[in-house]
Amino acid sequence: MSITDFVTDLLNPDLAFLPKALAIAVMSSIVCGVVGCYVVLRGMAFIGDAVAHAVFPGVAVAFVLQGSLVLGGAVAGVATALLIAIFAQNRRVKEDSLIGVFLVAAFALGIVIISQAPGYAGSLQQFLFGSITGIPDRDLYLVGGTGLVILGLVLALHKEFVAVCLDREMSRATGLPVFWLDIVLYVLVTLAVVISLQTIGNILVLALLITPAAAARLLTDRLGVMMLLAPVIGGGSATVGLYLSWSYDTPVGGTVVLVATAVFLVAWLLAPRHGLLTRRWRGPGGQGSVAATRGPEPPRRSRP
Repeated sequence: MSITDFVTDLLNPDLAFLPKALAIAVMSSIVCGVVGCYVVLRGMAFIGDAVAHAVFPGVAVAFVLQGSLVLGGAVAGVATALLIAIFAQNRRVKEDSLIGVFLVAAFALGIVIISQAPGYAGSLQQFLFGSITGIPDRDLYLVGGTGLVILGLVLALHKEFVAVCLDREMSRATGLPVFWLDIVLYVLVTLAVVISLQTIGNILVLALLITPAAAARLLTDRLGVMMLLAPVIGGGSATVGLYLSWSYDTPVGGTVVLVATAVFLVAWLLAPRHGLLTRRWRGPGGQGSVAATRGPEPPRRSRP
């Protein structure tokens, strides 16, 4: 399918679900790209995976009550994030252990709840792998509004988040409310994950949070530039992934993730300063093959 045909399908009123899927995919990718920068800087990728599983009981309850899956998942994810942040204050048990405990407990609770509903198998598959055909209009507005709230909080608390990500103890010594900043960041990660579930699914949503930010990290040493590149990579991957998925009849979530992964691999190999092939081309002295082809320098004439 050509790009022109894809645009024509987007404008086709009989395929109204397609532009909604594209809008949600791009919006969630942009939000995940921005929030993912803090996740990558802090080395807390596991929290994204935990949140993706923690939303399951909320989604299950929403399915049983025929409510909004996004809203149900947000409530459950935020509750789990708050529990992790509170329990993590006791340094006897480390944060990753607590995440593992609540991850499994929340997912198990979701399985028990949703197994009591008739026809749960189809809904479970949609939750795990995403779906572009069943996105209601209310979810489109909910994702857009939630995304704006997330970006607004990121803009307002950017300096504090960076300080906590780089040095928690120093931040605490300077009087920053580290505990509350942790809670806000966990909640933002939760909301970013939840608004991405409809399109990309529970299993693959972590890639949308981590991969674009990791690729941007390879392309620049400046945090501001990284936070601009990550949403661009995420939004571009969502657009190209949906186009390829629609053209070749492949799952949307998997295709979007593969496109984002391809961008990451290109950055890992060819990034201007940190790419593997770029570093080898430059050589130990940073001059690369150009310096190697100059040959030996002529002997200098000694002074009389």
